[in-house]
Amino acid sequence: MPVSPEPAQTQTQAEAPQPTVLHRITPEGVSWITLNRPEAMNAVTWGQRERVIALLADASADPAVRAVVLTATGRGFCAGADLRGAPAQTRERAPGDVARTIRLGAQRLIAAVLDCEKPVIAAVNGTAAGIGAHLAFACDLVLAADTARFIEVFVRRGLVPDGGGAYLLPRLVGPQRAKELMFFGDALTAADAERMGLVNRAVPEAELAGLAASWAGRLACGPTRAIALTKQLVNDSFTADRATAFAAEAAAQEINMTTRDANEGVASFVERRTPEYRGY
Repeated sequence: MPVSPEPAQTQTQAEAPQPTVLHRITPEGVSWITLNRPEAMNAVTWGQRERVIALLADASADPAVRAVVLTATGRGFCAGADLRGAPAQTRERAPGDVARTIRLGAQRLIAAVLDCEKPVIAAVNGTAAGIGAHLAFACDLVLAADTARFIEVFVRRGLVPDGGGAYLLPRLVGPQRAKELMFFGDALTAADAERMGLVNRAVPEAELAGLAASWAGRLACGPTRAIALTKQLVNDSFTADRATAFAAEAAAQEINMTTRDANEGVASFVERRTPEYRGY
């Protein structure tokens, strides 16, 4: 018969505030980063943003972490930015302040995903609007519940997209589709996002966590450094000419061949066995 906790413990646990970003690392080496403000549809605060950036940097530096999943609790993945938790301004806004805020805020968050040395999967459980949509699109792979929606909400507020949206969307769906999404701000279903190439898979909501865990597990068993170098090559390919891209590819091959996993991959092929990658 289970033992009930003491009343004092129950009260303490009930009063303890839940962290706004949940984090755990599985035994397989998957870092799960979960936005946890379901009452606000996970509109991201200053503190959450800084926590996510730090966790992505930690994932890059930790050899034990070999893949990342970014998701959220409740009905919303991320409903945009919530600036109420930002540090208070101590003076009147001056020219350059807005640009600096965007550069040090939304753009840093998106760059942290793009620059993470481990593959990042977005498991989009619900509405992803504004910076929330861009946070998903910056990930290397995007899985979405069939109930999820993606909204370029900026035009509805008379704003210019931030968080790298005008950089990410044309590269994913082309300039005309990107302009359609950004000019009208219409909600895009998960199924339509999948057809357009913004989402890798749209699945029933009950299957999302399991699929994310499965994909992350496969990545965590892979050659981590080779995947990191591949990510860098693909991300840089849109801004590089052919000569630069070819030089970067050759350099990546040179670097990768110094890793234990590359040698294991070649040896396992020759020996006709399944490779055992260790991430270095």
